[in-house]
Amino acid sequence: MPGRRKALTGQVAVVTGAARGIGELLARKLSARGARVALVGLEPERLKEVSASLPGESACWEADVTDDDAMRRVAGEVAAHFGAVDIVVANAGVATGGPFADSEDRTWRRVIEVNLIGGAVTCRAFLPELLRSGGYFLQIASLAAITPAPMMTAYCASKSGVEAFVHSLRAEVGHRGVRVGVGYLSWTDTDMVRGADEDEALRDVRRTLPWPVGRTYPLEPAVERLVAGIERRSAHVYAQWWLRGMQPVRPYLPTLIGVLGQREMRKAASRLSGPARRRGLVGAGGAADERARTGG
Repeated sequence: MPGRRKALTGQVAVVTGAARGIGELLARKLSARGARVALVGLEPERLKEVSASLPGESACWEADVTDDDAMRRVAGEVAAHFGAVDIVVANAGVATGGPFADSEDRTWRRVIEVNLIGGAVTCRAFLPELLRSGGYFLQIASLAAITPAPMMTAYCASKSGVEAFVHSLRAEVGHRGVRVGVGYLSWTDTDMVRGADEDEALRDVRRTLPWPVGRTYPLEPAVERLVAGIERRSAHVYAQWWLRGMQPVRPYLPTLIGVLGQREMRKAASRLSGPARRRGLVGAGGAADERARTGG
C-alpha cells in the first residue's frame, strides 16, 4: 500500500536519463538500497561507467525515449535480463529557454517530444511488466507543472502535460495493482540548470523570483526525497519541502506570474535580441541529445 516504505532489496528499477544528474544519482541511491538497476539513456560510455560503479547488480541500454520501437525492445531485454520490472522512473528530460517568438521550431518541439511523449513512450513500453509485477511508475515533473514562467513555454507545457498524463494513468491502472506517481522538483543543481544559467537573460530573470523559488537546491537531498517516494509508492513526491505548499495556491499563480513576468520581460528586452543568444537545448544532457539526433 502507498504510504508505507517498501524495501528495495531485489527490486528491479529502470531509470531513464541515467547518464548524469538526477538520473545518475537516483540510480546510485537505488542500487545502494539493494535494487537491481537498469540504466537507459543516450550516452553509452557514460552509462557504462555509471553502471560499472554501482554497488549492486546493474546493466545499461542506449535508447531514445521518444522511439517506440527502441523502448519496446529495451523493455523486453530488461525483463529478460532481470526476470521482472518493479519500478520505472521516467526521468529523461531536456530544456530550452528564451522568448517563444524567437524559439527554433525543432528545439521547441524536441522539449515536448522528450519530456512529454518520451515519458508516455517509456510507460507504454514497460506497463505490461508493471502490470505483471504490481509495480510503480514515477514520472519526473517539475515546479514548471505547478506554475507557468516566461521564457520557458516548452518546458512548462511539457511538464504540465506529464502531470496530467500521470493523473489520468493513475485512474486507469490503480485497480490493476500499479501505483503511479509524479515527482516535483524546483531548480536543482544539475547540468540542465547550470546550462540555463549560462544564458544571462534567463539567469537574471530567475534571480528576481522570490524565495524559495529563485534559489538552486543541492542535488543529493532532492534525490533522497525521490527515493523515499519510490519506497512509499507515493502518488506525489516533492523533492523540496516547500513544493507541497504550492499546490493550494496554484489557481492564483498564472495571474501573479502574468503581472510579474511582463515587468521582468520589459527589463530584459535589450538582452533578448540578437543572433548571439543560444537557442538550442541547454546543458550537457541537451548537447548529448542533439549529438544523438544529428550523429555529431
